[in-house]
Amino acid sequence: MTAPAWQADPYTAALRTGRGPLFLRRPDGWLLPLEVERWCAAPDAADLTVLERCRGAVLDIGCGPGRLVAALAELGRPTLGIDVSPEAVARTVRTGGSALHRSVFDPLPREGSWGTALLIDGNIGIGGDPRALLARVSRLVAEDGVLLVETNPLDVDERVQVRVFDGGSAQGSAFPWARLGTPALLRYAREAGWAVPESGVDRWTAAGRTFVALRPAQGVF
Repeated sequence: MTAPAWQADPYTAALRTGRGPLFLRRPDGWLLPLEVERWCAAPDAADLTVLERCRGAVLDIGCGPGRLVAALAELGRPTLGIDVSPEAVARTVRTGGSALHRSVFDPLPREGSWGTALLIDGNIGIGGDPRALLARVSRLVAEDGVLLVETNPLDVDERVQVRVFDGGSAQGSAFPWARLGTPALLRYAREAGWAVPESGVDRWTAAGRTFVALRPAQGVF
């Protein structure tokens, strides 16, 4: 039997050691490398461009091992990470952050009042349904809040079933995932009631990674 998604031995082991290799594997065998070493390190230059845009209390959705949560806590920013992986939550707490073992679709603290929500490291893919995820997050942030999303650098719009895979023989159970480039994100965000930037400082690239800032429809860019 395979373990639940994100609780499979390959993922847990990778977080414990801070090393890969680790992948998301599609049914056709295509592999998406997961950057475990980067996730378990201190925030890099691209991450810092995200942190500097955070405002108010921050909710890191799919916080993983918690590098962003811990960094924001060091800055004195009220921050909570949530993740469906118990090991991710435990590692976040060990690094000085605050985290809950929770899905974004579960009841959460401070709903409707978060100053910033984060969907970084491809986490716009959570649940495999970007419309549903964006609609859910719109109920979590404050009216003047912001959602910071990392998108795929390619113009991709994909929803698939994947498994966590270690490149050898160990893998977890199948679960839905999505990959979105910026054009697809903007389409789904409009449908979910977000005000989206056409260009400018709220769409940026850093170290080859791409990001977008979204605000509730009543927000102003």
